[in-house]
Amino acid sequence: MKTLIKSRKNEVGATAIEYGLIAALISVVIIGAVSTVGGNLKTTFNTIGTTIGETSTAG
Repeated sequence: MKTLIKSRKNEVGATAIEYGLIAALISVVIIGAVSTVGGNLKTTFNTIGTTIGETSTAG
């Protein structure tokens, strides 16, 4: 009986570690995606700002 209880505790610990690894992987993917999108947005807003600045100075 004690052996069954010990093996169940080991499974719970292993499952928690697996969920932790999955959460870490998802976090890395999210950070990468947000960094990429953030860089693209920065470029887009800089282009828009430059265009608006040139239009208001020329007009």
